[in-house]
Amino acid sequence: MPELPEVETVKRTLSQLVLGKTVKEVEVRWPKIIRRPDDLNQFKHALIGQTIHDIKRRGKFLLFCFDDFVLVSHLRMEGRYRLDPEHAPTDKYTHVIFHFTDDTALRYRDVRKFGTMHLFNKGEEWQHPPLAKLGPEPLSKALTVDYLTTAFSRTSRSIKQVLLDQTVVVGLGNIYVDESLFKAGIHPLTPASSLSAEQLEQLHHAVVDTLTKAVTLGGSTIRTFVNSQGHMGFFQQELAVYGRKGEPCVRCGTAIEKIKVGGRGTHYCPICQPRSSEQ
Repeated sequence: MPELPEVETVKRTLSQLVLGKTVKEVEVRWPKIIRRPDDLNQFKHALIGQTIHDIKRRGKFLLFCFDDFVLVSHLRMEGRYRLDPEHAPTDKYTHVIFHFTDDTALRYRDVRKFGTMHLFNKGEEWQHPPLAKLGPEPLSKALTVDYLTTAFSRTSRSIKQVLLDQTVVVGLGNIYVDESLFKAGIHPLTPASSLSAEQLEQLHHAVVDTLTKAVTLGGSTIRTFVNSQGHMGFFQQELAVYGRKGEPCVRCGTAIEKIKVGGRGTHYCPICQPRSSEQ
């Protein structure tokens, strides 16, 4: 699933491609992707004549800002947007098409059909799911060590599970949680509430540093992720533990191990991320 760096990359590339374009028609081939409003015709007709003025990101969500509406889109596992000429051929995985007045079309393609779209009157998107209860952005001033200290003190869950919780911190998924915990030297099963002040400082720095570098490199090309211009990210070349089970640790040479934490595959170095006797 694309995480913050990948979604940020999509946002930036889409902004270069579709800002200022006006919708002529909306075509929906797989209605289940549209979660709001319930009336599919209302969704399609509301956007006719609307111009895209901005594209924002909140966590893993894209926000298309029109004249009167905001379209909140989640790519899930394999959702992709692509701008094509109006009459370019499509395939069976193209499920939503925004036809523009300049004879181009923004196409949403999703092999697994897991993606979602919610349409709100402008300003209402923050008051309802899926955006209403999201935690702070990890690259914003809102994510402080003090915030982490308070948030972690309220739970007995493992640090891996807490960092994946989008109501605590948004945008993090399996890849960047594993990488951040490795950088901070923290075992993924460590209870979040047990982290010391020093560990919290290290973790905060690790999350910010990891995500900043990943955004700079355009995200990670894991499975089928590419940005909206078909370009791959390069952060996968920087991965220290994720997807490297059995390979030598870049620090100590010990084989990287993989376990399940909260049902999620989790990579770590048993030497650089030691497990305390309390875990």
